Amino acid sequence: MSGGDASQEKKQAYFVRLAALLTEYPSIILVNVDNVGSSHMQKIRKALRGKGVLLLGKNTMIRKVLRGHFEQNPSLEVLLPWVYGNIGFVFAKGELSEVRKIVLSEKKEAAAKAGAIAPIDVFVKAGNTGLEPTQTSFLQALNIPSKINKGQVEIVNDVHLIHAGSKVGSSEAALLQKLNIKPFQYGLVPTAVFDNGSIYDPKLLDMSDDDLVAKFRKGVQNVAAVSLAIGHPTVASLPHSIVRGYKNVLAIALATEFSFPRAQKVKDAIANAAKAPAPAAAPKKEEAKKEAPKKKEEAPPPAEEEEMGFGLFD
Repeated sequence: MSGGDASQEKKQAYFVRLAALLTEYPSIILVNVDNVGSSHMQKIRKALRGKGVLLLGKNTMIRKVLRGHFEQNPSLEVLLPWVYGNIGFVFAKGELSEVRKIVLSEKKEAAAKAGAIAPIDVFVKAGNTGLEPTQTSFLQALNIPSKINKGQVEIVNDVHLIHAGSKVGSSEAALLQKLNIKPFQYGLVPTAVFDNGSIYDPKLLDMSDDDLVAKFRKGVQNVAAVSLAIGHPTVASLPHSIVRGYKNVLAIALATEFSFPRAQKVKDAIANAAKAPAPAAAPKKEEAKKEAPKKKEEAPPPAEEEEMGFGLFD
């Protein structure tokens, strides 16, 4: 068998496999596979076993299979604009949020390579680097303040070495390698979710049932507020309109002789409250406390010498 025939058979087998997966699975998580090696990919496939199927391929082949599947499933057309770059499909049947968690959990630490785009900010902490004093010039070239401490280079302050979204320079990559720092984590990055004909942001999978109910309730409140403001009745505003109408009719009934059963109950309650005797006033606090009983007056002590009407020698 020639190499061309083998290649053609592989393409045909891929077409058949992708078409079968599109038919079998109602949901797809589209993922970006930049910086993911073959061994890492096998690890991800193993983690997804029983939950989903990861399939990669050339974008031209994927588009060809999708177009050939439009007659069977026209909703697949929304996937075409998303087939670009290093793309992959994770086919799933069960809970998509669980599949996405598996995809995001399979990360691998990686060193910063010169020319790569940094996905996150990279900081170098202050402290001992373990480098020899001869490396100070290397740090000075990167404007990193340092000093020699106990025969080793010590970075004085925390340094924001690489900004997210910028290219990694060769000097920055070399420094991180010398410091044995692997700042980046690479893995599959979900870019979109296709679910039963609809496509949406994968972040929506983080929403719980309570979040969905809260958003639905907020939407109903907004519809009711607009309907009441413009005077256009809707299902959302009808309960509020009924309550408002009841309050208005009740107010009229209380102010006039007009009455109806529910209003009469309110009138009777008000009348009974008016006839009820006023509650006894609480005893007032005494403005001043009662004086404590006076102590009996004690007789003055007898004088040492009472005057008896005569002198001492009389």
